[in-house]
Amino acid sequence: MNYRNSPRRGPATDNVAKLTIKEDGTLLATAAALLPDHKPTKLKSMLRHNQLAINGVPSTKYDQPVSAGDQLWVNFDRSFQVFSHPRVKLVFEDNDIIVVDKGYGVLSTAAGRPSDDTVYNIVKKYARGFSDKASVYVVHRLDRDTSGLMLLTRTKQARDKLISNWNNMVIERSYIAVVEGKMEQKEGTVKSFLAENPDTFEMYSTDDRKLGRLAVTHYRVVEQGRHFAMLELKIKTGRKNQIRVHMHDLGNPVSGDRKYGGHPSPINRIALHAATLSIVHPTTGKAVTFTSPVPENFKTMIS
Repeated sequence: MNYRNSPRRGPATDNVAKLTIKEDGTLLATAAALLPDHKPTKLKSMLRHNQLAINGVPSTKYDQPVSAGDQLWVNFDRSFQVFSHPRVKLVFEDNDIIVVDKGYGVLSTAAGRPSDDTVYNIVKKYARGFSDKASVYVVHRLDRDTSGLMLLTRTKQARDKLISNWNNMVIERSYIAVVEGKMEQKEGTVKSFLAENPDTFEMYSTDDRKLGRLAVTHYRVVEQGRHFAMLELKIKTGRKNQIRVHMHDLGNPVSGDRKYGGHPSPINRIALHAATLSIVHPTTGKAVTFTSPVPENFKTMIS
C-alpha cells in the first residue's frame, strides 16, 4: 500500500495516513489489521514513540478502545506532537474542530488582558507546533472556575457555521453541579430573561424581555445528600452565568459560588462541570458527542 499520497499533518516532510476504522476494537489490534505489511515489533515501536493517534490524539496504550468510524492516524516518519498541559486535556481534534477538557481556574480567553495561560493561547501554541500559520477560534467559553468541555475550531468557516446556527447544531450541552441544601423537586425547568448589572457585572433574572435575553435551564437531581445535591443540568441558550443565576433563583446556589449566594465550598472551587457536548460536525454533518467524567471531589461532597 502506498501511503505517500495520504493526507498530511504538520511539516511537508511528514508522511501521515488517516485510515477509517471499520469496527470496534483496541488500538494495537486495529493498527495491525489496517497495516498488514507492518510486523508486530514495528507496530509496537510506533505505538511506543507516539506515531499512532486516534482522531488526531496520540496514544501509547495498546489496549485503548477504538470505535467504528474513528480515524487511525499513522505518522510513518516521526512522533506526533503530543498535547501536554497540567490543567487542560485534549479530548478530540480533526482538521476542523478541537475539543478540550478545561480545568477549573483556567480562563477561556484573555478577558481584556494579555495572558499565556488561557485555553485559547494554550491550544494556539499547540497548533502552531505543526504550522506557524495555524489558527484556532473559540466557539464558546466557560467561566474561569467552571471545568469541563470546551469547543474550538481550526478554521473561521467552521466557527462561523457553528455560531450562526447554534440552536440547530448544538444537540446537547449538559453540566453537573453540586448545589447547596435539599432540592424541593426532583426535576424541573427554570426560565427567565437574564440581564447584567452595569455596575457590578452580575447577571440577574427578570421577567422583562426588553431588559434581558431568554435563558432556559432544565435540571434533574442525580443524588441528594445531607447538605448538598448533585444535579444534571441541560441548557440550550448558554447565557453568561446562566446556571449559576438559575440555581440562585431556586434557593440552591452552586456550592462555592459566592457571587450568586453560595457559601465557601469544602473543595475550594465552584462545583460546576461541563460534562457532555453533542454537536453536528460543521463539515461532515454527523452528530458527534464528547463526555468528561464527573470530578471525584463532587462525589465526595455528596457522600
